Amino acid sequence: MPSSTDSRAPAAVAVVAGTDEVLAHRAADERLLSPVERVRAARFRRDSARRDFVAAHLLARICAGLLLDVGPSAVALAQHCGDCGQDGHGKPYLPGHPATAVSMAHTPGVVAAAAGGGTVGIDVELAARRPAGPDLLARALSGNELRQIGRQDDPQAMFLRQWVRKEAMVKAGRADLGALHELDLSGMRLGPRRRSGGDATWVQRGRFEALHVLDLADERLGALVSVVSSAPVHLSALPSPAGAAHSL
Repeated sequence: MPSSTDSRAPAAVAVVAGTDEVLAHRAADERLLSPVERVRAARFRRDSARRDFVAAHLLARICAGLLLDVGPSAVALAQHCGDCGQDGHGKPYLPGHPATAVSMAHTPGVVAAAAGGGTVGIDVELAARRPAGPDLLARALSGNELRQIGRQDDPQAMFLRQWVRKEAMVKAGRADLGALHELDLSGMRLGPRRRSGGDATWVQRGRFEALHVLDLADERLGALVSVVSSAPVHLSALPSPAGAAHSL
């Protein structure tokens, strides 16, 4: 597998969509889920949570298919937990495509997935997520970040931006969830470089060390997304019925 600094690594693809949009898509067939995924999905007490889980796992297959130029039915998805050593949960991977990394995330009503060569991680949160308390701020942010966010007009919104970035870093293997305060992202821009249509939807691209970082604020979905990858990230829509997709 290419390293995070390998310039030959293929570009990464990311897709963000509403849970209902994914489940209504013709390629999102729940029969693609593995027996383990079906068991996990059945354990959810709330149907909305089950739907988010299913949509995220199907979107990961769709996203990987976009990168590999195959249909989602040709993408087998598995997971392995590095902490307990068990399969069926933890970091997702593609057994049939070991050189391709995959990541997925979900929050109520919104799902996201990314696939790429080398390293990739994605996270999504609702922009209206409840405010973080002082304890969480101290655990999640470095001293520089705390001071930086304290100078913002909307500290909670800026905290959420860094939180999503750091969760993506964890999924990419660049950070430890128990030591987020040790990862200092204060050198990265907190706001957008450009806006779409003058509204609250924006895309921002940046770098952290050798990693490419794509930040998205999606007004339609009410969500914040970050993608971390060893290669440039192409943000794609769900494939059209004809199989095409557009990128940003």
